[in-house]
Amino acid sequence: MPFIDKLFNYRSLSIVGLEKNSGKTECLNYILNRIPSNKYKIAVSSIGIDGESLDQVTKTQKPEIILKEGIYFTTSEKHYKQKRVSSEVLDISNHSTSLGRLITAKTLSKGKVLLSGPASSAIFSKWIAQQHQRYNVDLCIVDGALSRLSIASPAVSESMILTTGAAVSINMNELINKTSFVVDLINLPVVEELNINKAIKLDSGIYFLEKDGSLTESNINSAFSSDFLEKEYDSNFKAIYLTGALTDRFLNRYMLQDRYNQKAIIVKDFTKIFVNNNTYSRFVQKGGVIKVLRRSNLIAVCINPISPNGYKLNSETLCDRLSEKILLPVYNVVKNES
Repeated sequence: MPFIDKLFNYRSLSIVGLEKNSGKTECLNYILNRIPSNKYKIAVSSIGIDGESLDQVTKTQKPEIILKEGIYFTTSEKHYKQKRVSSEVLDISNHSTSLGRLITAKTLSKGKVLLSGPASSAIFSKWIAQQHQRYNVDLCIVDGALSRLSIASPAVSESMILTTGAAVSINMNELINKTSFVVDLINLPVVEELNINKAIKLDSGIYFLEKDGSLTESNINSAFSSDFLEKEYDSNFKAIYLTGALTDRFLNRYMLQDRYNQKAIIVKDFTKIFVNNNTYSRFVQKGGVIKVLRRSNLIAVCINPISPNGYKLNSETLCDRLSEKILLPVYNVVKNES
């Protein structure tokens, strides 16, 4: 599979599903099965709980996580005790989760594991740095989730794979539209007119990007404030920078203000955007532009054509149509695995 060769252009990878049962675990197993562990050091963990044989919500069968010999993995004490693989404990973290302390180990044989790692993106950033520093790992892989999309932020992982499929919608047109919308957000252009290293450190407030590239504080703490769009500001600025979330409510109100026409909106990265497809489309149609400080490196989009209730989409048609829409190769790793 061509995207396997691209993985080692980066030091970290997040695998994020648009919905449960969208093929995330199959994608992880596919990657792990094809990377020679005697050549590369790989570390894996999860921001949720992955590797269960039965989905606790849908009660459907799930693929288990299978690790080859020589893989580094981090999981909770509870799930480490349930592993079905020989391993060597390398570290027991002082950081504790609801499932116990985090244990980092190295597999000594091939077998199955349950992964349940750190619960926040900030701790995952430290975990990734630790794997590289302590064990000289070549690639850290984080099994994510749409509800924890922050794990795909470029502030955490350098690259990502998006999984989608019939679990998102059994209507192929709707599935393609939903997926392409997320891909559009992931691929938003990077702002070039300001000092990104300085802007990324700003944790609160709304700022104006002036024509000389400087940032001027608006004295409004949040885009949720009802005051911001009603205030009169000097319109001689290029864009506004939101250090927090961009929401439907803000974007709808923003579009009603003619004085903000042609003023771009800047956010830290695509995980800060919480708008629906219709709102975003109307904004773009009016000439609106959203830019990011940092863009995630989307390596591939993978599909699972089978829904949890057994409905099956035509895999080849879905791959072709989605690929044509997003201008990226789309893979069915379940088909290739079999």
